[in-house]
Amino acid sequence: MESFDGWTPVASEQHDDLVAAPLRRLAALFDHDGAHWPAGELPPLAHWLYFLPEAAQSTIGADGHPARGAMLPPIDAPRRMWAGGRLTFHAPLPIGARATRRSIVTDVRVKDGRSGRLTFVTVRHEILVDGAAAIVEEQDLVFRGDGSGTPPAAPPDPRVATIRQPFAPDATALFRFSALTFNAHRIHYDRDYAVAQEHYPDLVVHGPYQAMLLAGHLLRAMPGRRMAHFSFRGARPLFVGRPAALNLVGEGPVALWTTDQDGCACMEAEATLA
Repeated sequence: MESFDGWTPVASEQHDDLVAAPLRRLAALFDHDGAHWPAGELPPLAHWLYFLPEAAQSTIGADGHPARGAMLPPIDAPRRMWAGGRLTFHAPLPIGARATRRSIVTDVRVKDGRSGRLTFVTVRHEILVDGAAAIVEEQDLVFRGDGSGTPPAAPPDPRVATIRQPFAPDATALFRFSALTFNAHRIHYDRDYAVAQEHYPDLVVHGPYQAMLLAGHLLRAMPGRRMAHFSFRGARPLFVGRPAALNLVGEGPVALWTTDQDGCACMEAEATLA
């Protein structure tokens, strides 16, 4: 772990009630009735709708993120995004249960890439119900400077999906997902900011939005199956209003990925089924 003078990892704990209302709103956003979700429990990745940030409005920065606080290291880089993660599912999360999330930074790494210096921070979360861990998750956050957010040219992904589903998220869908997750990062709803300040060509589709779509794509393709592990990483940004697709191939493990209008992989994931 990289050293930052005067900073050491600080554990945090949040509590939340896993009520049904956010799940109904997620189903409405994804334009389905939730029939392919497991009955009486949260579908995979839906815990992201809970334990949301509650930072006061006065602490929100120019990018829409709250101040980083003591939990994250004092990184001198203005841009941040959720780059990926890994999850292990130990037990269901029942709808209506009282749950606890315990979190701590477990790794910090600095790398020099094509867009400049990048700092990768890994945060480990445990989601517990009745004192037992239901989900163990590692989230990878990346911090960067003011370089361009426009991705370099890339060839189409050569993989051939056995099940492919087109989708095209519009600005309204991105806004609703931001509201559902209380995510105020302006690259997802403020086009002028995204273009002028973070140098993207358009609004950016959330990484978690894509990961949730991929998880749902898998549940539809393999009804009744349960995930044991799920990992995902952002390969390149996906932008609003362009034709895109959800892709799936394999059974153990299952490869999942989103592609953009050029056939390039944007969000890549892998799932192991119980």
